Amino acid sequence: MTEVETHGIAPIPPAEQTSRPRDLFRLAFGGANTFATIILGTLPIAYGLSFWAAVAATATGVVVGACVLSPMALFGPRTRTNNAVSSGAHFGVVGRCVGSFLSLLTAITFFSISVWVSGDAVAGAARRLFGVDGGAVLRGVAYGVIAVTTLVVCVYGYRFMLLINRIAVVLGTAIMLLGVVAYGGRFDAGFAGTGNYVLGSFWPTWILAALTVLANPISFGAFLGDWSRYIPAAHRPRSLLAAPFLAQLATLLPFGFGIATATLVADPGDYIAGLTGISPLWYAVPLIVVALIGGLSTGTTALYGTGLDFSSIFVRLSRVRATLLIGTLSVAFIFVGNFALDMVSSINAFATLIVLCTSPWMVIMMIGYWTRRGFYDADDLQVFNQRRKGGRYWFTRGVNWRAMAAWLPATALGLLTANTPMIAGPLRDIAGGVDVSLPCTLLTAAILYPVLITVFPEPRAAFGPEGPRWVPAGREEHVQVSATVDQAA
Repeated sequence: MTEVETHGIAPIPPAEQTSRPRDLFRLAFGGANTFATIILGTLPIAYGLSFWAAVAATATGVVVGACVLSPMALFGPRTRTNNAVSSGAHFGVVGRCVGSFLSLLTAITFFSISVWVSGDAVAGAARRLFGVDGGAVLRGVAYGVIAVTTLVVCVYGYRFMLLINRIAVVLGTAIMLLGVVAYGGRFDAGFAGTGNYVLGSFWPTWILAALTVLANPISFGAFLGDWSRYIPAAHRPRSLLAAPFLAQLATLLPFGFGIATATLVADPGDYIAGLTGISPLWYAVPLIVVALIGGLSTGTTALYGTGLDFSSIFVRLSRVRATLLIGTLSVAFIFVGNFALDMVSSINAFATLIVLCTSPWMVIMMIGYWTRRGFYDADDLQVFNQRRKGGRYWFTRGVNWRAMAAWLPATALGLLTANTPMIAGPLRDIAGGVDVSLPCTLLTAAILYPVLITVFPEPRAAFGPEGPRWVPAGREEHVQVSATVDQAA
């Protein structure tokens, strides 16, 4: 488990597909059973909601997000590669760069959140234990230690990540449950909230809270294939769907911890300092542990996939080098964002972008999976990564314009109708101030893509031996795969 992983995005050899759906559960839950999720859980309270309104918004966001996320576990066992590369079957082997962009956006956001909140928690707990305020220096050192440690785990790869997340699931859960003892005497379920709603009234603010929570499960969409590719395709789809769904339901624990403790601190907008200030002395050490383990868990699940994916776009970069490059850029963002910009506002903006850009991409992938009957040619998906042309998924110069013509309007409409503190589109008042960006983007993708592939059928070769389901197939001939650039020369 502590050997450096040599696999990039090339198909995992079937003999090495030794993981099981429960390993996928551990990675998905371990990556979310952290302070990063706790922070997202505090935001509904910071937005002005009462305890029970925050619980309802959070539960809604988690369940809806889990339903959208779960089918993304189906691709890896069949394609034996990550979801960005798998999306080449629907967006084209060149057009799959959309998925790579989405994974980069998600990785920077959640790696930054994990290092930021974990570093602040370590600094706050140390202050509580030793009565010394290390200020920006202590925070900077904590950020650096967590970031570097996360990079090391990512470099070692999948097996080491699985080991870390096995520890994170058990230890993080135990420490959060111990919080019942630490804070239970002060908690009041009747907390009415401030009533000072961030969007001016209850329902727009409640919807905003649900969408903020929704960013957490949606953020795993581009990454599930990083781990499910190690699971044999022989496993039943039901067990593959259940693993990420149950993992997201389990995140109600860290979300609940965040909601409950946010009602206790004086300023939910400065949650970390407030939490460490009210913590019993004996709970400071467990807080440091959950911060460190949690930072590793969330950071690695986000950063590993992006390093993996960018090694396929920039062919001169190995997985290790791509991981180090993206990690270094993310660390720079953390320090600039925390010490020079408003980190909370930046993260809110990125979370909105993740939901509105990634969810229609996921919908198109799911519809494609259904119409293709789950058929994928693992070799032809690798054409672009091998600097070749042709194959089942070449479409038009490597791009399936039908999928692009569904994703772009869906994303644009979502952004136009968004109503958040940082991203407010010109159509934000179309429903009386209630944010309808998510249903707009999901419905647009769910309607446009089937219509487009019905009116303009995709090539017959893309569907495999059994042909398409519910849609027609075109008559275009299979494009032969060319030699690599080096071979052609």
